[in-house]
Formats: sequence, structure tokens, C-alpha cells
Amino acid sequence: MPGENLSRDEAHERAALLSVDGYEVALDLRSAVGESTEAVRTFRSVTTIRFRRTGEGDTTFADLLAPSVTSVTLNGRELDPAVVFDGSRITLDGLADENVLVVDAQCAYSRTGEGLHRFVDPEDGEVYLYTQYEPADARRVHANFEQPDLKAPYRFEVTAPEEWTVWSNGAGERGADGVWRFAETAPISTYITCVVAGPYHYVTDTYRRGDIEIPLGAMCRKGLAKHFDADDVFLVTKQGFDFFHDNFDYPYPFGKYDQAFVPEYNLGAMENPGMVTFTEEYIYRGKVTRAAYERRANTILHEMAHMWFGDLVTMVWWDDLWLKESFADFMGSFSLAEATRFTDSWVTFANNRKAWAYRADQLPSTHPITADIRDLEDAKLNFDGITYAKGASVLKQLVAYAGRDAFLEGARRYFKRHAYGNTRLNDLLSVLEETSGRDMKAWSKSWLQTSGVNVLAPEVTYDAEGRVTELAVLQDGAELRPHRVAVGLYRLTDGALARYARVETDVAGPRTVVADLAGSERPDLILVNDDDLTYCKVRFDERSLDTLRAHLGDITDPLARALCWSALWNLTRDGLMPARDFVAAVLAFAGRETDIGVLQMVHAWARTAVTHYASPAWRAEGARQLAEGGLRELRLAEPGSEHQLTWARFLAATASSDADLQLLEGLLAGTARIDGLDVDQELRWALLSPLAEHGRADEARIDEELARDDTANGKRHQVRLLAARPSAAVKAQAWAQVVESDALSNALVGAVIAGFAQPSQRELTAPYAERYFAVIERIWAERSIQIGMDVVRGLFPAHQDRPETLAATDAWLAGHPDAAPALRRLVLESRDDLARALRAQECDALED
Repeated sequence: MPGENLSRDEAHERAALLSVDGYEVALDLRSAVGESTEAVRTFRSVTTIRFRRTGEGDTTFADLLAPSVTSVTLNGRELDPAVVFDGSRITLDGLADENVLVVDAQCAYSRTGEGLHRFVDPEDGEVYLYTQYEPADARRVHANFEQPDLKAPYRFEVTAPEEWTVWSNGAGERGADGVWRFAETAPISTYITCVVAGPYHYVTDTYRRGDIEIPLGAMCRKGLAKHFDADDVFLVTKQGFDFFHDNFDYPYPFGKYDQAFVPEYNLGAMENPGMVTFTEEYIYRGKVTRAAYERRANTILHEMAHMWFGDLVTMVWWDDLWLKESFADFMGSFSLAEATRFTDSWVTFANNRKAWAYRADQLPSTHPITADIRDLEDAKLNFDGITYAKGASVLKQLVAYAGRDAFLEGARRYFKRHAYGNTRLNDLLSVLEETSGRDMKAWSKSWLQTSGVNVLAPEVTYDAEGRVTELAVLQDGAELRPHRVAVGLYRLTDGALARYARVETDVAGPRTVVADLAGSERPDLILVNDDDLTYCKVRFDERSLDTLRAHLGDITDPLARALCWSALWNLTRDGLMPARDFVAAVLAFAGRETDIGVLQMVHAWARTAVTHYASPAWRAEGARQLAEGGLRELRLAEPGSEHQLTWARFLAATASSDADLQLLEGLLAGTARIDGLDVDQELRWALLSPLAEHGRADEARIDEELARDDTANGKRHQVRLLAARPSAAVKAQAWAQVVESDALSNALVGAVIAGFAQPSQRELTAPYAERYFAVIERIWAERSIQIGMDVVRGLFPAHQDRPETLAATDAWLAGHPDAAPALRRLVLESRDDLARALRAQECDALED
């Protein structure tokens, strides 16, 4: 990725020199269809930028990533593209006080999901386009000043094939000349501009509230139209607008609200104002659980929150990315719980989102929520569990600390004070200090400007009658922080483990006595951070841990139960609980878990425990136990229920014995049946996966399944399963497809990588550990950031979990001190995961 980076210092210098009055962007997308003789298929992009010089100096640069530039004109003066354009930047000298730049370029369609992505639907041959820019890929589509603090209004016009429809941030229509013209936007940053074009299936509705009327649209590929439940998308959208209008006191500021579900999308979604894009994985082709609909609803509301946090008010630079992502992540769960049918969203947050944060915060690349982002490569990697989930967790703590009313009033003042502008951390802290009366600088220093996760544990003594003499909360960690926590005491009565006492208190320093619990009857379980008010890892006293081993499934409160599952998993990851003990808990209690999202998370953890954390000597036995337990719970589950479906997928993910594989073959052939289980097409692919992995489904059988499902989704499944087959030749082909060629799209690169690395095929993939370290620097230099990230993360030899692999990783790091910092970070993170796995295996091996 030579020459594509932009540093924070360069962005600050450019922002001090100029301000942008407006963009006019004209795109000709007719080249998207039909045959092409070009080595790289391109489209014409003509951009006019009007900007003023506001600082000292007469030289700057515009950003553009394009195969070729036809002409550059600055204030009527022709500049030679061969002189001023270096492939990523256009040098501009001789600036006037007021300037007009016109750039006529041939830009490339993307196959990596970055820039203007072009997708050909294998089902019907239709072509679909959409843009995705964050953090800095608008420059792949038009010339610009690619940094978030140079906001400006945009006018787009697009020439497209006659049968297509085109959408952008503003409302648009096709003129008599066939050109689509769109209303000028409010001032927005480059990375949230958007164009979507093609023969999309489009559904409309309207949101009305008092004087507010917002045209709504939702779209997907024609091939998915029969599966598209737009009514539910619109329901959640309207509920979200009600919630945010009630709480933000600032009407939605961007006119219409379209939501496009697009193919081969690298992200969950993107908050382009007026034109939000989502992965089409949120359109369900078969039966899914309530948790899937909750995830989609959460994403819809997360992106809607961005209309205020991120689009209306935007961070100056990516250091303060959290100002939008942490808030949107928090607001997604907050609005989900209060405005939709998903009232238990905080359970999902505690169990799922925070697990992401805890992992990220214990990596060597951990960083404060307000991060030090030196350049765009840093920015790309910081869309992580800290910026999103830890930040949201800390905001939940802030609401407990400052109060809900003060928090929301601070948000309202923040929007009004900084509308259409850019902010830094202190801009938010100042309004929160006004509304809460709290010292936000001290809170910020502890929570936003330091890294790492604290551990909270109870310390308790009892008197002769078994009553609590003293209960204290112990805090450990590099940075001891103020926590607002609830401490819950639970007692087992008639088979139910229920809370009988709760105290909310402020924890500060290494030891805090909870005086109000003195005199309480001896509990069976002490749960620090009950109700999940703060961000921490929880430990247990011995009595509580014994209670959980015997009675975790008896906890009556779903959130408390989720917190206990999470705490046990953290003990396992930290090498403090043998992996087989966690597996035993799953086998004993997962069948009683009522929250389907928690169950799915526990399933994922159980598989990771066996694959990475179990002693190699016990690994096969652990896998056998999981599959056996999965089949047992599948047969016990209520016919037709979402729990039955979840256990069916778990069995498919763990099956390896001849009997289990025969059952899966029978379910696919229709010769075996489980009452109530609907084996739809998506489940068919899940059942076929272990058959491919274990050599019982060859290429012909996989292609036969593709013939049943000759769609984009089916093609991804087919590519993944072909790469999963247990053959040295198959692995060599998969490796070459990803490492030696860039012909595959981003989605198919991901599919090949997912198939290549199977935990049951450690010997087959062992030779690629050495090759990995030989090629990653070249991959990083030659591929886009997104593909580079996918390959470096996905092909790391994690299944070669031996000290020799750790030593090879260390040797690469020591021998490549000058490698790109972002590349080194990815390798360091994978190294840490491997080292953690080896420590956990040592813990589990003590039970061999």
C-alpha cells in the first residue's frame, strides 16, 4: 500500500491551511456493465472542489487513488497529471485565497469492498454497485481532501445504465438527459458520502411524528427480495427515530433515510447520512433465532445513533473515533432495550459485546479509548473492541456515575453546540461537567485515557452464626479506577439460585468495604458487578465458585447468569480454570439456558476451549464430549424451537465421529429426521461443512449442493467447503488462491481462508507456518489494507499451537523491526492469542 497513508500531522497542517466550501462530483458508471477489455475496469470521475486558503502557505495536496488522471485544473490553470499526480496525491501549488480545483480521472471499480465495489450476481448476472469509504476510501472514487475535519456540502450526479436506479446521501431523480442528480447535502465528512447503484429491489415507507416527516427506503439485490422482511426493518427504524427524537431533542437532520443491504460487505454497516449501508447477511434466507433479529435491530439503531454522534457532530481526527463509535454502540443497546421488543439487550451486551472488549483490552496492542492514531493505517486497526465495546461499557458506567438525565442532557447540549462541526474529547467533557456537576476530567483520565481491564473480586469473612462480618471488593490492575458497582448476594432455595440482597456502591482503590452488607446471611454466591454497571473482569470466592460448578443453571436472573458465564470464560482464557471444567459447565447447564444469544455465545466459547485451550492429550475427548452433548440436547429440545436449531448448528460444528457424520448425511438426504427440525438451505450448508472437513463430501458432492443453491451465498459456501477438504493438494490450491493471486473478491478471500484453517487438520496445514512468515510483508505491501488484514489475521498458524510457533513469531518480530506498524500489530495480537492458548493448555494439562 505504498504512498496511500496519511498522517495526523499532515491532516492537521492541511486543516490549518484551508477550508472547503463544496464538492460537485460527477460519476459515469455505464462501464460497470458489459464486457471490458481493460486490465482494470474503470469509470470516469470528474470532481470540482471549491476551497479557500485560511492559513499561511500556498501549497497543499488533494487525495486520489486512481489508475489514471486525464486532467487537473486549478483556478483555470492546467496542471500536468504526470507531474502533479503520484498515484495517491495531487500536488497543488500557487494557491489563491479562493480556489477551484477540477480533476478528471479514471477510477477503478473495487473487488475488495473498499471504494466503489462492483458485484456480479451469479444467480442472474445483474451488476450491483455500492461505496464504502471509512476511514479514507472516498479518494478511490473522487478527488478530495480525505480527512474528517474538512467537512463540506456535496452535490452528486451519476450517469448509469438506463434500467438502473441510483441513490446517494440526498434525494435524487433522473433528469430528461438520463443523469441522476442529487440534492446538496449538509456539510459532511468525505468518509460518509455514498453512492448505491443497480437494479436493487426497493421498498418505501414514511416516518411521521408531529411536524417531522422522513421518507424511508430499504433495498436489497433482486435475488434476495423474496427473503427481505422490510416491514421489520421499518418497524425498528421507526422505533429508533421515536427514541432518538424523544431523548436527543434534535430532529433528524439529513432528509430522507434509505437503508441498503449490499453484497460482499466488509462491515456490519456504515452510517452514511441518508444512505446507510448494511451487510446483506442481515437478510435471512432460512430460519434464524431471535438473537439474529436482535443483532440486526441493534445494528440498525447503532447506525441511526451515528446520524447525531458522528455525522452531525464528527471527531476532528481518528484519535477521537470513540466519540462516535462508543456512543453508537452504547445507544444501540440502550435504545434496543427501551424502544423495541428486544428488552433484554443488556444481557446480550454483557455476554457478547463485552467479551470482545475484554479480549482486545488484554492484547499487547491495547490502547486507551482515546487512542493515539498516528495515521490511516492506525485508524483502520482501531475499529476494535476497545473503541466500540469497551467505550460503550464505560459510557454505561458513566450513566451510573453521572445519572441518566445528566448524560442525556449533555448529549443534547453537545449536538446543539457543535452541529455540523468537529469536536475533541474536551468538547464532550465540558458539557457533561455542566449537566452532571461531576469532575469529568478525573473520570476521563481514569477511564478514557488509560488502558487495561480491572479485576474485581469479593473478600468476605463470617461470624460463628454464618453471617457476614465484612465484605470487601478487591480491585487489581495496572490502573485502579473508580467503579460504580452493585454487589449481589444469592441463595439457593428450592432449586432456585436467586438474589436476596443487593447494595450499590462506589469502589475506589485496591480495597473497598461494602458496609451495608455486614450482617447478611451467608450467601451461596457473591456476584460483584451485579447488573453489569461497570467494565471489569469478575472473580469469585471459593464458595461461590463451587456453587456455580453445581448450580449455574439454577440462577433465575438471565443477566446474572450471563455475567457468571462470562466470568467463567474469563477464568478459562486466563489459565485459571481448566478448559475441561468450562466444557463440563457447558455440558451440565447450557441445555437449560433460556436466552438464545447467551446460548450461542457459550457454544462458541466451548468450541474455542476445546480447540485452543484444552490440553492436546484431552482435546479429542473434549471434542467427543461436546458433540455427544450437542446431539443429546438436540434430541431434547422442543421441536421447531430456536433452541433446537441452535443445537443442530452446534452439532454440525462439533461432529467428527462416524455415527454423527452418518446422521448429518441422513438429514441431508432425507433418510434421517429429527422431529420439528426444518433442514432449509442455510442449515444444509452447515450440515455439509463437517462432511467436507472430514473427507466425506468431495468436490462433486459440494458442487451438487451449489446446483441446489446457485446464488451468491451458495457460491461463498461452496468455496469455503472446497478449501476445507482434508487434502494437501486442496490446501496448496487454497493457499495459492489467497497468497499468490488477487483475483478473488473480498468475500471469496474470506471464504477460502475460513475453509483453509480447520482445527482437525493441524498436520495438513503445518507446512504453511513457515511460509506465512515469509510472505506477510509482501502481502501487506501489495494488497489493500482490508485484504491485508484478512490474510495476515486469517492465515496466522494458530492451530500450530506449539512453543516452536511462538518462537517463529518472535523471530519474525525481532527480524522485522521496521515493518509497517499496523502489520506488526496484527502479528503481535496473533502471537498473544497463541501464548494465551499455550498457558491455558498448561493449566488444563494439570488435569491429565
